[in-house]
Order: sequence, then structure tokens, then C-alpha cells
Amino acid sequence: MVPEGILRGDFLVVGRVGMDLSPEPPGTPTRAAEHMMVAMGGSAANTAAGLVKLGCRAALVTSVSDDAVGWYCEDQLDRYGVDRTHVRRVRGECRTSLAVYESRVEDHQSVIYRNNAADFQMTPEDVEAIDLSPHGALLVAGTVLAAEPSRTAAFRAIERARQAGLAVIFDIDYRPYSWPSADVAEKVLGKAGSLSDIVVGNDEEFGFMAGDPARGLDRARALSETTASIVVYKMGPRGAITFAGDHAIRTGIYPVTALKPTGAGDSFMAGFLASLAQGRELREAVLRGSACAAIVVARPGCAPAMPDSDTLAEFLATHPGPTEPEDA
Repeated sequence: MVPEGILRGDFLVVGRVGMDLSPEPPGTPTRAAEHMMVAMGGSAANTAAGLVKLGCRAALVTSVSDDAVGWYCEDQLDRYGVDRTHVRRVRGECRTSLAVYESRVEDHQSVIYRNNAADFQMTPEDVEAIDLSPHGALLVAGTVLAAEPSRTAAFRAIERARQAGLAVIFDIDYRPYSWPSADVAEKVLGKAGSLSDIVVGNDEEFGFMAGDPARGLDRARALSETTASIVVYKMGPRGAITFAGDHAIRTGIYPVTALKPTGAGDSFMAGFLASLAQGRELREAVLRGSACAAIVVARPGCAPAMPDSDTLAEFLATHPGPTEPEDA
């Protein structure tokens, strides 16, 4: 059921790294900010950092601008222990992504600067140069598929990984503002899903892939019945349904008082994959991913908030839950 490559605990992660800014103290709206917390961001980089914190190995494949923001991201990857051998600097008008988000739930505002994004400059040549032999699994974040040349590069990475026997994991990670049109996104994300061993997304993302919000659950189930070994259909506060073979595993969540809505999906993915790499049962892996998501939304920052193994163990030992799962 669990692709064998995941058990090696060594992940090649394709996607973006960026700089996050959030007003301090928590609860401060951006328009009233006088001080900002600075941290590493970007969904792929956050997940890679979370994997390392939980005892796995992770290498990031992306491009950053050859400037102070790009250099900051490189240094942060080093700080978190993420291998950046395959992070290439690009010059010109392209810039590393910048996110400004608030550490509050009510009236939360996030502003993402993705104009001429440097990570979209990842090329097929970048992917061809990678030695896949140290890795057991490839994780692709859907945002990298939104533009060229990174779209072609990501599909080449998937193709090479499949040929080499690596497990392929797809985080749908649909961000409408990055795509030229919804039609293009639906086709491209659907193709990536059909090429993956594990597909993870929320109900809205699967609904988008299906072309109808009401058919998202059917699309998730169909993927598990045709091409994917495991499909995780997340439903926010209602929990998740995980499809694997003939099984549909329903799980709840760990309720917390959320400080912000950001970072949950990245942390879920890290906790879920790290747990599978440790040989844990699928249900337990999903629940541990849910616990990681709960920890992150209750803390400032995204990458800084990712739990390590001790933090996760303490949370599971002291937190009541999980809740009873709800129907889709």
C-alpha cells in the first residue's frame, strides 16, 4: 500500500521557497504594523523543513533570485538542514516570492507577491542534472506547474522519478492567482495527479480537479481506484478521508485555538510523510499529519512553527482528541 521508496525517508521536493513577513505582535493587522517577523516560507520549503525536523532527509529543487532575498532563503534552507544543492540562482527581473500575512484568523489578510516569480524559472536542464539515486521519493507541489518553464521541468522530474522507481507524491496546492486560467489548471493538475502514487489535497482542490465542487470526493476515490496507491481528501474541521485500495479511512482533527490559518497543509504533508517513512500505519500517519497541522496554526510563522519529533510527541500525549470524523 505504501510505496516502498518512502520508507527510505529521503525526499526530493520540487517547489518554491520564499520570504514571509508577518506583523508583530500576533493579532496586528498589516496596515497597523510597525514591526515584522521574518521567516522562510513557500509551501515546498516549509514541507521540506518539516520533514527534516521530524527526522527525514529533504532536498529542495527550485530557483531563487540572485539578490538579498534569494540569499536569505538559501541561508534559511541551510539553517533548517534542507539540502539546497539543486537550488539555482537566476538573474534579471525575476524575484523570489514574498508573502505578507497576518497572525490572526478574524479578518485575516495575506498578500502574495508572485510577479515574475524566480521559482518559475526552474528548467528541464536543472532536473536532468539531478542524481536521483540518493532519494526514495519525489514530492511535487502543484504551484510549480502553474507556468513555464517550471511546468515542463516538473513533469520531467516526475517522469525521471517514475523511471528510477521513486515514489511520486503530489500536493495539489492550487493557488488560482498563479495560473493563466482555471481551464489550464484543471488539465495540468489532473495530469499530475494521474502520474502520482500519493495525492494529497483538500475538498476544494479535488472539486476543482473534477470540474465540479460536488464531485471532488468522487475524483479522489477514482484516483485511488485507478492510478494512485493513497489519496488523502482533507475536509478542514470535518477531518479527512483517506482512500487506499478498497479502504476508506475516516479521521478527525485535533482542535486548537488557531493563531492563523496558514501553514496547516504544509505541516500536514510533512507529518504524514515522515510517519509513513517511519513505517507507521496509514491511519496513524494521517492523524499525526493532522496533529502537525494543528500545532502550526497555533504558532507564529510557518517554517519556524513546524514541530520536531519531541514537540509532536508531547502534543499527542497531552492533547485530547482526535475528534470523531464527519461525513463528506
